[in-house]
Amino acid sequence: MKPPTTVALLAALGLALATNASGAATPRRSAETIQVAGKEYVRLSDWAKASGLELRSSRGPGREETLQLSNRSSTLSLTVDSREAKVNGVTVWLLFPVAARNGAAYVSRLDLQTTFAPLLTPPKPQSGARIKTICLDPGHGGKDPGNRVGRQEEKKHTLLLAQEIRDQLTRAGLKVTLTRATDSFVELPERSRLAGRRNADLFVSLHFNSAETARNTVHGAEVYCLTPAGASSTNARGEGGGGGSFAGNRFNAKNIFLAYQVQKALTRSLAVEDRGVRRARFAVLRDAVMPAVLIEAGFMSHPAEGRKIFDPAYRRQMAKAIADALLAYKAAVE
Repeated sequence: MKPPTTVALLAALGLALATNASGAATPRRSAETIQVAGKEYVRLSDWAKASGLELRSSRGPGREETLQLSNRSSTLSLTVDSREAKVNGVTVWLLFPVAARNGAAYVSRLDLQTTFAPLLTPPKPQSGARIKTICLDPGHGGKDPGNRVGRQEEKKHTLLLAQEIRDQLTRAGLKVTLTRATDSFVELPERSRLAGRRNADLFVSLHFNSAETARNTVHGAEVYCLTPAGASSTNARGEGGGGGSFAGNRFNAKNIFLAYQVQKALTRSLAVEDRGVRRARFAVLRDAVMPAVLIEAGFMSHPAEGRKIFDPAYRRQMAKAIADALLAYKAAVE
């Protein structure tokens, strides 16, 4: 089955098109909606039908209600009262939890617009624009070492990873620029500005995680894109509130589709724990004037995963997964 068209997705979001007096197309509500904690929610069965998805409901081991929506090309898995979802087996954190009211499940309209719609129908560039230049941002550097484990510093390994990705993308015919090519300090706002000045089409910030507690058990990869206006973030440090709009929010659809491609590649190519696609208002994402993601590619603090991160052969595998994801994104949107 082909991905739903723009008109079908508008209908899926409860926005069937009508014509106003001037002849212009205007949205008209068609799906049942409710208010949950001040946010508009759409009945899931209405959205599924308009999107060409079959909806099934079941009970999990803890008696929680699980929902599966599927067609020939996509499978979405949701859980009532949870923000954790899966899209074709890849974890994607929702902006708001799925709600149940009067025997029916509801999903926030903002999630339908900025989470699911871009993943069901890859966003296309305007006027046939092509992706030619990618800016890689090795996290930290200089006076900012990032996370430390023994003598190992995050700043060293993000730069090594960026160099590996650069080499692979260059061989694929892309132009690649780095926000830093040495152990130098670059202010956070300057990183995305550098990408803009160099006319980058994508911005990818590279990091490695560390856990303060449960260091022997916390591991895996997670990829962040900018939080849409009106929602709270899913990063561990939390940012509370609804949050406003930033320059990077112009690319909400492309941001999450890019993050999804990277998370899928990391978890499938490296078999790492899937910590999911998440949202945050990190400075490098807020100010980006092109689609942007921040990758936390693993936990330096985990004994086994840390040893892998410090191993050049594994780092090359990781670089290949990320490069492949960027090329897959390029192919899909072009």
